[in-house]
Amino acid sequence: MSTLSDLLAEHTKLSGDEVDHLQMVVAEWQLLSDLSFADLLMWVPIGEPPTPGQTEVEYLCVAQARPTTAPTAHPEDVVGSTQPVEEHPQLRRAADERRVCREEDPRWYHGVPVRREAVPVTFDDKVIAVLSRETDLAVPRVPSALEIAYLGIAADLCQMVADGSFPTSEPAADVHTSPRVGDGLIRLDPSGTVVFASPNAQSAYHRMGHPAELLGVRLAPLTRGLIADPFDATEIAQRILAALDGQPSMRAEAESHRGAGVLFRALPLRPGGKAAGALVLVRDVTEVRRRDRALMSKDATIREIHHRVKNNLQTVAALLRLQSRRTASPEARAALAESVRRVAAIAMVHEALSTSVDEKVDLNSLLDKVIPVVGDVAVAENHVRVRRKGQFGVVAAEVATPLVMVLTELVQNAIEHAYPAGVSGEVEVCAQRTARWLDVVVTDDGRGLPKGFSLERSNGLGLQIVRTLVESELRGSLSMRRRPRGGTEAVLRVPLSHRRQ
Repeated sequence: MSTLSDLLAEHTKLSGDEVDHLQMVVAEWQLLSDLSFADLLMWVPIGEPPTPGQTEVEYLCVAQARPTTAPTAHPEDVVGSTQPVEEHPQLRRAADERRVCREEDPRWYHGVPVRREAVPVTFDDKVIAVLSRETDLAVPRVPSALEIAYLGIAADLCQMVADGSFPTSEPAADVHTSPRVGDGLIRLDPSGTVVFASPNAQSAYHRMGHPAELLGVRLAPLTRGLIADPFDATEIAQRILAALDGQPSMRAEAESHRGAGVLFRALPLRPGGKAAGALVLVRDVTEVRRRDRALMSKDATIREIHHRVKNNLQTVAALLRLQSRRTASPEARAALAESVRRVAAIAMVHEALSTSVDEKVDLNSLLDKVIPVVGDVAVAENHVRVRRKGQFGVVAAEVATPLVMVLTELVQNAIEHAYPAGVSGEVEVCAQRTARWLDVVVTDDGRGLPKGFSLERSNGLGLQIVRTLVESELRGSLSMRRRPRGGTEAVLRVPLSHRRQ
């Protein structure tokens, strides 16, 4: 499915600013669709803008919105379809006359009567597109105070679209998190007095501590008195007053004296350039914020657990080092040293998780800390340099710990067995990542694998650990083979998608 920008670029000669304006219309028009109880279709003429008197004009639908307050008139996708001007003459008429035009008779569509209105989209004193507002008339509706208020506001906003005053580019509203029509709607007259408040808006103000009806109340001073923080109270009140003066605003959040959290957004209503009051959208987010705080507390607890696990592992590593110094057997000291290295690698993973907010680890920065620790084990005897190549990216915690363990074991195995004492060399850890796989190759330029080597039959502790982690934790694959130019390479493939829960 082509996007709005793709369709406009392919079929029109609109400028970048004009395309940006249509993008803003689409970003805001769910509000208009919900208030209208109607589908919205955006139409643009194909090719050059039509000239006066031109009859052979074809329009292309480049965007579509369905209401959440009423049944849709178009259950199918209309985007990408074309329509000659003869089938929808109001499109051309609205563009030529620069006014909202309605069909005299409903149009039957798939056996359903649909009323169509055409709204010109004006930008920089030029009509650049036309909105078709299409309402399903098959559903009987009883005119209520809410429906009358919604349709009145929708009519004002449609006229502002035709005027070119809605939407505005500054300030850019965060429409994805702003209150919606169904959350709570209040209409103010030009003096700032409430002339309509939806039931959800009334409930939000009850939650904030206003027990009476909102109808007839001046909203800005009332809201200022209900908000606990004086700075937030002043800001919300100023945004409501600014909307009455014709200035739109971004959403804002405040908390009342009773602890209720509410989102506000104020929009001016100025059809035909004349002040008609303001639209205030409100949403009670008390429970949402309570859950957010619970999740933040949970995340903080998890990070604290990782921090304490890291401290405990470091204590275990210190005890093993102390035991190693008191052990006379070289084999026992070597075994304890390997245990210290393994514990330290796991501790570094938990240290990274203790600062993560989403239980994910940046493997690039983590391995840059772990690999030097592994390389330092045998640097004095072998003079082996270990380097990382490629990008590992960010992985989940369930992948990070076993993957770091596998890589440190493979690097340590290469350092210990690939080079005779006193021989220098280089071990390279190379990563290549796609959306589905993480492929890692650990190569060395040492003596190569012994004859008859089999990864499955190897009884070394390090390779046994590697095989177990790859098969049971990472659910990946591992192979080891000789390099054509000498040395050994271990090839590891780890799936990144479709992991078990």
